[in-house]
Amino acid sequence: MSKIYLMSRDDYGADGMRSAVSEAFSRFGVDITSGERVLLKVNLVSGHDVARRVTTDPALVRAVASYVLSRGGVPMICDSPGIDNFRAAATKAGFMSVASELGIECSELVDPVDTTRGTDFHKIALSRKVLEADKVINLPKLKTHGQMYMTGGVKNLFGCVPGRLKAGWHYNVGLNREKFAGLLLDIYATVKPALTIIDGVIGQDGNGPTSGEPYNFGLIGASPDALTLDFWLCRMMGGSLDDYPLYRAAVSRGYSECKLDPADVEGDFDSEHRFEGVKFPKTRSMRLLPPLPFLERLMTSRPVHIPDRCIGCGRCEAVCAAHALKHENRKLHFDYSKCIRCYCCHEMCPVKAIEFKESALLSLMNRLGVRS
Repeated sequence: MSKIYLMSRDDYGADGMRSAVSEAFSRFGVDITSGERVLLKVNLVSGHDVARRVTTDPALVRAVASYVLSRGGVPMICDSPGIDNFRAAATKAGFMSVASELGIECSELVDPVDTTRGTDFHKIALSRKVLEADKVINLPKLKTHGQMYMTGGVKNLFGCVPGRLKAGWHYNVGLNREKFAGLLLDIYATVKPALTIIDGVIGQDGNGPTSGEPYNFGLIGASPDALTLDFWLCRMMGGSLDDYPLYRAAVSRGYSECKLDPADVEGDFDSEHRFEGVKFPKTRSMRLLPPLPFLERLMTSRPVHIPDRCIGCGRCEAVCAAHALKHENRKLHFDYSKCIRCYCCHEMCPVKAIEFKESALLSLMNRLGVRS
């Protein structure tokens, strides 16, 4: 059996979504039994209109929930936004409408419970609802990512950490992206989603995961192995796996998923296809210097304010775990000596009023084409 199944889908038509979902479940033998509580982990990083392509498309969520219902299961649409009110964000993303239409639950991931892992992170608090679900179906969005290069199935599970606890983890791991990637690997190993179905019909490139531009990838990807799926999609997007912190962290742990084999991929979407012109955020020059905090700051882009776009909502200051910025009269004052370059301020800004500015060293390296 293949590890990954890639399906061509040019739009979010109901028939196409239903057939993709049915094929994904049957291809990998994921059975739903009567009465099973099945948590659908969507991507609801923050509240955005569907047209922005920030969140999992409701058409895919509807198709998965309907499939679970048809098998006698009890689907629950769930996530934990970084700062937004859950109900308002889920309404804007179209999830509340799906839940109302199908008569199912749509709720926030709260009630943190400590889980114990035998890795670098011995205690990670995840939502009780995730841990007590009979199955988790992971429904990420295919996007680039300012901090982590790209986001897919594994990164989507960071939303299983309830609410503001996410900011604490950003602060704890600081500037070290590979350490944060290790945290994501531990969460993935704990949650163990039965199936990941990624929404790549229209994703994002550029300064994702919330301020990028829509990109028509034209695919739905499915796998019980979200890690291998992410690595394949990164390569298909034209990304360098060596620049992908999740891949580097997996290599350092000796994960077999790092060895990509074309025989592991099936479906009507060519796994050797390379998407043209996908823009990745240039936030860091990789691996030329040792990962010391003061060197990381020299090599990493910093967030900057675009005052003309600012609406004065204050979300950037509220989400900053490092307390590295102050918001006064629509002006942001950054303390870059404290800033950990997690870019949560950029991610949570609803109007793209925070962008990236290359450090002088990073700008020079990019101009010279210097890589590790």
